[in-house]
Amino acid sequence: MTKKEERIQSDLIAKFAFLDGKVRVQRARRIYADVDYANFRPVLEYAVRELDFEFLCTMSGLDDGENFSFLYHLTRQDGVILSIRTGIPKNKPGLKTITDLFKGAEIYEREVVDLLGVNVEGLPEGKRYPLPDDWPAGEYPLRKDWPRQTAL
Repeated sequence: MTKKEERIQSDLIAKFAFLDGKVRVQRARRIYADVDYANFRPVLEYAVRELDFEFLCTMSGLDDGENFSFLYHLTRQDGVILSIRTGIPKNKPGLKTITDLFKGAEIYEREVVDLLGVNVEGLPEGKRYPLPDDWPAGEYPLRKDWPRQTAL
């Protein structure tokens, strides 16, 4: 761990007191933060605008049973990676797009729509991804409760 990771960690906690105990430096150039969805957008914007995390490497969606979790992996020019984990209830699967901050987020957001059935508010109109256009409606293959035998 270097001073820059510790500085990023302390800057995040100083700006957002609720992150105390929820930001950890795992090793050099790797920082993890757990953020409830109500506070996700302010933390993301701060990381982008004030901490220079200008690249979205990827976004992953996970079915945790009763909730969906999302990991947003951001990086800076110096190679430091900040992974922000947030979640939403599975019975209200809705996110707001981050394409205003990262145009490239569109492809990842389309994946969580297609594969998990999450509604992404503000996502521009476009083709399905990655499932084919004739994939059955309401079939989300990355959900733990997906009945594989009926969809294959």
